[in-house]
Parts: sequence; structure tokens; C-alpha cells
Amino acid sequence: MLEKAAYYAKRIVPWLIALLLGMIALGLLVTKVLNDVWPFTAEDGINRYFAAHRTPPWNLVTEIFSLIGSTPVIIGVTAIAALILLKTLHSWYEPLFLCAAVTAQALVFFFTTLVIDRQRPQVKHLDNSPPTSSFPSGHTSAAFALYCGLALILARLVHQTWQKWLCWALLLMPVGVALSRLYRGMHHPSDVTASFINGALCVTLMSWAILSSRVQSAASLSTPGRRSS
Repeated sequence: MLEKAAYYAKRIVPWLIALLLGMIALGLLVTKVLNDVWPFTAEDGINRYFAAHRTPPWNLVTEIFSLIGSTPVIIGVTAIAALILLKTLHSWYEPLFLCAAVTAQALVFFFTTLVIDRQRPQVKHLDNSPPTSSFPSGHTSAAFALYCGLALILARLVHQTWQKWLCWALLLMPVGVALSRLYRGMHHPSDVTASFINGALCVTLMSWAILSSRVQSAASLSTPGRRSS
């Protein structure tokens, strides 16, 4: 068990640190260097547009999507999905991959906000402002890691094209969360864009580190002379 943990740590930790440093660099670039350069000068206008076109029905829809990306819901859905995958597939690779992807994006998000101090958009906020920086959006990166991770797992289990497209339709969830955070005045467009990058890279990293190791293990077991007796 310790050997397995050390193996995954060597594969994951250096790349996760590199991702964190890259997100911090991106945050500094957006907030300190390019804040007076287009398209970043247009961000306030986008936030004001959403604020000026709020309606009760859309307030409710975006409140639901914002809740979907909240920490308690993300943790709950991840735990339930991981348990279902474990019971259904009888394999710990897929549950571990999903939990690791969600956890990794959270770590990158949290430590990035400790360095990047960005104020939230200057419009009326429809949600309570968390004490963290506006950059990046934790709701968006968490939703992306969770639902993209689920889509990746499920798409590998089905065979027909329409079924695969149905799996990848799960990506509409983080898109809805991102638009809702903009609509509700909680983030700038570059905040949610950076979160898509964070979520996507965390899913990619964990897929390479965990899911690909399952393929390699299966291949080694099927090699003549290495099959278990």
C-alpha cells in the first residue's frame, strides 16, 4: 500500500505543484499586467450586462446552478458517485480518479486564492461573498472536475456514439455553473475561464496518473510469463 501511495505521489505531486504555480502566474498576469488590456477591460461591461438583465426566473435557475457548484454539494455528489462506481465496477481506479481530480482542483484553487487578491465584480451580488479571492472560481473548477471526470469514466463504459454524446452532455453542468456565477455577480469572466483550465488540467493529470496506470497494470498481467497462477 505504501509503495502504491509513493508511486502515485511521484506521478502527481510535481505536476500538481507546476499547475499551482501556473495558475498563480496566470492570476498575476490577469490582475497585475493585463488588467488594462483588452479583452480584460471589457469584463466589467459583461458583468454589468448580466446584472442589468436579471429576471426572477433566471435568478432561480442560476441559484440552482450556483448551489450545484457549492462545496457541500460537490463533496456529496463526489462521494455518492465514487461509492456507486466502486460497487458497480468493483474497481478502485475510477473512484480514486474522480476523488483525486476534485481534490486536486480544490487544492490549486485554495492556494491560488491565498496569493491572488482580486475583488469581486462591482455589481450587486446575489450570493454571499466567500472570504476567498474572486480569482479563480471554485464553483466552476469543482463542477468541471466532477462532471468532466464522470463523463470520462462513463464514456469509457458505453459503446454506441449517442451514448458517448449523452455522457459528455454532463459538461453542460459546469457551463451552467460558470454562467450562473457571472450572472449572479460573483466572478469576472477571466475567473471562470481560469477555472475551466484548472479543472481540465486536474482531470487530465489524474486520468494519466491513475486511469492509465490501470491499463498498464492490465497489460503487464496479460504479458506471457507474468500472468498470475
